Amino acid sequence: MAFRIGFGFDSHQLIENRTFWLGGIVIAHHKGAKGHSDADVLIHAICDALLGAACLGDIGTLFPDNDIKYKDIDSKILLKEVCNTINKNKYSIVNIDCTICLETPKLKPYIAEMQKVLSDSTSVPINRVSIKAKTSEKMGFVGREEGVSAYAVVLINEN
Repeated sequence: MAFRIGFGFDSHQLIENRTFWLGGIVIAHHKGAKGHSDADVLIHAICDALLGAACLGDIGTLFPDNDIKYKDIDSKILLKEVCNTINKNKYSIVNIDCTICLETPKLKPYIAEMQKVLSDSTSVPINRVSIKAKTSEKMGFVGREEGVSAYAVVLINEN
């Protein structure tokens, strides 16, 4: 067996009057993440972790932010495309472990639904999709509620 680990990170500015997509679902909040796509930092971090593990570049290479076809695209579509790319390169996903950094709102009520969406989008069993939420204790851009960030680690296996 040839196991490979990948790490991903993403961050986006939070702005007023924008829908807040996180982990493939809408989070009730007065701010949303600014970006070319739906700006779902969690999914973007997972995409980068998967692509990195397989040495296939990064999300910006596959889905450039200057390409109009990706404007406001649902990041679940990008994740499914990354998973297809991983599978075509003869890898399977073993597990996904993520951390979201956000001061408000509290994410505990949303975690189970995010896990379900990510499990469905990646075909990874739900008990192998871990999502944790942390604050930054009022420090930095996350603490000032100016932005959101996410980290992801994945384990893939060569088929």
